[in-house]
Amino acid sequence: MSSPFLTPFTQHIENEITRHAGVELSVLRLDTMHPFVNGNKWFKLKYNLLEAKQQNFTTLLTFGGAYSNHIFATAAAGNLFGFRTIGVIRGEEKLPLNPTLSFATQQGMQLVYLSRETYRQKHTRELQEDLKQCFGDIFIIPEGGSNLNGVRGCTEIIEDDGAFDTICLACGTGTTLAGIALSLNPRQRVIGFPVLKKGEFLTQEIENLLSNYLDSGLTAPNNSPASWELMCDYHFGGYAKVNDDLLMFIQQFQLECGIQLDYLYTAKMFYGVMDLIRREIFSKGDRLLLVHTGGLQGNLGMKQRL
Repeated sequence: MSSPFLTPFTQHIENEITRHAGVELSVLRLDTMHPFVNGNKWFKLKYNLLEAKQQNFTTLLTFGGAYSNHIFATAAAGNLFGFRTIGVIRGEEKLPLNPTLSFATQQGMQLVYLSRETYRQKHTRELQEDLKQCFGDIFIIPEGGSNLNGVRGCTEIIEDDGAFDTICLACGTGTTLAGIALSLNPRQRVIGFPVLKKGEFLTQEIENLLSNYLDSGLTAPNNSPASWELMCDYHFGGYAKVNDDLLMFIQQFQLECGIQLDYLYTAKMFYGVMDLIRREIFSKGDRLLLVHTGGLQGNLGMKQRL
């Protein structure tokens, strides 16, 4: 499958906080790869799309909320690579459609709505069989691309020879963290910043992804993951929750560094990293790489809600 994507670049960031702490800070700009299918979304979709092609599927079905970056990216990727797409959306239809769902339909995605109670059964064989009965021969991608294909794609995000000591990223499902951990050398580490309240549950989710991936026989740059940990205190009240401190941080960061952050994921991680640097959690000389996982499309919908 030929790639229409640009190679992401690394941008160095320096400010009073980093200079005082004596740490080096860089940002991996995955948000610049493609106008619609960018960030970690492409990496989580890549091998799912390849498997669908290899098995001669023409229709992709996936799941997400009304503001889902994954729904947005899957709709665009399906349009790019010639798939019909179906998005199963959590909750009731609300008209007019928000910018995320409106874009998805413009890309040709058919939207189907499930009650929140039914949506919680999305991983069960019973519901998936019902969907196959309804829509025919479909290739099902889990919410957020959170499967072993997604992990495999995320092993390709970091391509360096140990240039950084610590990799930092926002976490929704933990798939991206698992893939990155499998791509690093033993001297490096990963810090994930869950955007969900009580994000400690992701520890078990990530451990399961890593164990299942290593047991699957799929290729990985390393036979064992680098060390990793979660910082669960920067969710700002939970998914899609923000406050004045975070909003001010987003504005100031863009003015100082010229980098736009998304409200739901990267802003919370960047805020958390800066707070940890300020608190001297990192050692002098530490080299940090922050992964900008895209998702800027969600800002328009968030601004309408604020």
